[in-house]
Formats: sequence, C-alpha cells, structure tokens
Amino acid sequence: MTPPAATVSLHLPAGSAAAPGCTLLVTPQSAGWSYSGLAVLDLGPGESATWSTGPAETLVMSLAGSCRVTCDGTTYDVQGRADVFSGPSDFVYLPRDAELTVTSDAGGRFALPSAVCERRLPVRHQPADAVPVEMRGAGAASRQVNNFCTPEAFEADALIACEVLTPGGNWSSYPPHKHDEASATESVLEEIYYFEVADGPAGPGIAYQRVYGHDDREIDVLAEVRTGDVVLIPYGWHGPSMAVPGYDLYYLNVMAGPGEERAWRICDDPAHGWVRETWPDQQVDPRLPFGGGDGAGVGG
Repeated sequence: MTPPAATVSLHLPAGSAAAPGCTLLVTPQSAGWSYSGLAVLDLGPGESATWSTGPAETLVMSLAGSCRVTCDGTTYDVQGRADVFSGPSDFVYLPRDAELTVTSDAGGRFALPSAVCERRLPVRHQPADAVPVEMRGAGAASRQVNNFCTPEAFEADALIACEVLTPGGNWSSYPPHKHDEASATESVLEEIYYFEVADGPAGPGIAYQRVYGHDDREIDVLAEVRTGDVVLIPYGWHGPSMAVPGYDLYYLNVMAGPGEERAWRICDDPAHGWVRETWPDQQVDPRLPFGGGDGAGVGG
C-alpha cells in the first residue's frame, strides 16, 4: 500500500516556501519527489539574481515585468507582460549545468519552472507570439491554456509546463484527472500548481483546489488558495480548480516524471468524465481569451 503524502505539506501558502533570494522555492528534495521544481524571484528596480540550474533544465518567464537573462556570455531580453492576465510571456530556456543572471531594470516577478533531466540542450529565447493559446472546455468549464512548454509546442528534455486562466465562477482542471501510472493512455508526472488570483474591489481574491486519491493511493486536499500559493500533486485525481465568482484565477502547471518519453497523457475520473460530452452543445465563455488573441479549439 502506498503511504499517504503526509511527510510533505501539499498546500504551501504564499511565503511558507520562501528561501534566500526567492519568494518561492520548490525543489525535488523539498517536495519529496524526483523531478519537478519551481522558483519565483521578486526583483526590485535594477536588482539582479544569480542562479545555477544544476541538474535541471530551467525556464525564465515573466509573471509581471520584464528582465534580461545572461548565460554563457550572451544576454536575452524577456519582454514579459504587465501581469499573468495580459497574455502569454516570452521566455528563455536554460539547460542543466548552467549559470545565469536575471536583471530587471523596472522590477518584476519571474517564474523559473524546472525539471531534472539528462540531455543538455542549447539556450533559446521563445517569443510570446510562438506560444499556442487554447480555449479548453465550454460553458462554466471554459478556461484558457497557454501551452508554452508542452511537448508539441517547445523542445525540452523532461519539462512540461503550461498556464491555465479561468474566468471567475468557472471550474478548470475538470473533469478531475490523474497522471500517476505508466500506460498507453497515462504518463507518470509530478505536478506543481502555482496560483495567482485577481484582486476584487475590496482586496485579494480566493480560489479552491481539490486533490483526492484512488485505490490504495491516499491523498486528500481541499485548499483555499490565494496569490503566491502552491499545491503539490505527487499522484491522485486533481480537480476541480475553482475560480469563485468575481475573481479570475491563474495557475502555472509544472510537470516532469521518469518516463523515457516526454508525454502529457491523462486519465479522467470515470465518475465525472461524462462532462466532456456536454461541451459540444455549449459556447466557450465569451470572457475568453484573456489578453486578446483568438485562441483555438475546444480541448480536453
């Protein structure tokens, strides 16, 4: 029997996983797993941060603001964005075993999703207009997915990452799904959810995240999340992610796992998978997409 994920806190409120130089630092060691990681840097005007990727390929992307990334004597500009609801960010891919410096002239907040990997691929800059934007679901399950580092969108060795934006009152990561068994229809992936929630007229917003177990894999999370919070998902069904009325929801998903193939295959909870069959008869929420653009399709 697999023991419950009780040795590591699975809901990390904002600030609880801070480290020197980082407002958030999740490593494979701190998460109690082997591959997925995430750091968030908050830089004031003119501030810089140095970073070593170690055994993990790493991206530098904007959550708010712009920056420069210098690696191996070359500097790359990340034009960034005003905030996570303003459209996708461009980003820089850094290989494992690299040293880099991130500098922001005006200040900003930057995410560094990462995955322990084997191959050392070249440094690259990916422009924002190369990020596929997908409208997924329909009706109250409508959400926007920015597939900036999914297997079909960007070459990496192990890292899979995307952003999901959900209008207030809608549910995403729904139907609940999992990816914790190796099969033709499912891949084993550790997953990090990093949340930002839009403010309302009276202050910060809130949202909710559900994670639950199956068979002999016990896990039970129902977390009220706010901007800067993280939920770790080592296994189990996850979803829905609930954007409460009045507060738009953003989350960054970071995934990696042991499979030789870099693949994102999921399995719906059979008790709720029927919901997908209702989507063709509904319209995508007209509040989408965030940040302009047309988006494409009604996906999974």
